[in-house]
Amino acid sequence: MITEIEDTTVWAVAAQKGSLDAFNALVLAYQSQVYNLARHILRDDAAADDATQEAFIAAYRALGQFQGGSFRAWLMRIVTNACYDELRLRKRRPAVSWDDFADLDEEANPYLVDHRESPEDRLQRGELCALLDRALASLPQDQRIVHVLVDRFGYAYEEVAEVLSMRMGTVKSRLYRARARMREALLAEQELLPTQYRTMAWEALA
Repeated sequence: MITEIEDTTVWAVAAQKGSLDAFNALVLAYQSQVYNLARHILRDDAAADDATQEAFIAAYRALGQFQGGSFRAWLMRIVTNACYDELRLRKRRPAVSWDDFADLDEEANPYLVDHRESPEDRLQRGELCALLDRALASLPQDQRIVHVLVDRFGYAYEEVAEVLSMRMGTVKSRLYRARARMREALLAEQELLPTQYRTMAWEALA
């Protein structure tokens, strides 16, 4: 059985040799992850769309520089750098307040898409997700991206260190601080948590 890493490495090698079909397979495999990471960093749907397209264009042009290993980590480093470039540009020419990006669009939140839930359950779940998103948005940028990669996307510490070009000890320390700040943010608004989720939130962040 071919693993994801083996599969995408085969595609990457084929793409390096000029196979457009292989590169399209890589796009299909990772476009959701690339977009979601960009969205968490930039806090804006349109900007995340642009960053996703730019990341894949940059990856295609730089295929010759991929030397094996985790293609996902290599690709995520490209989109992360693209997003950081965009954030630096915003700081030089701010056009919109960061407050405008504090809340995520609930209709686009994957946690809310569950047709088996009753309207009441969906409302409670939405309240919980909105609270978690606000807590996530309150994190410093360097802590937020580590938290997203590890706790939301399930990346291993080693892969996060490769994506962000940092030492594993730094990854662990930033994740520890991110989880602590998330806990503090939730405790500050615990009255907004639906009753049935309060224990779950405590356990998840313990």
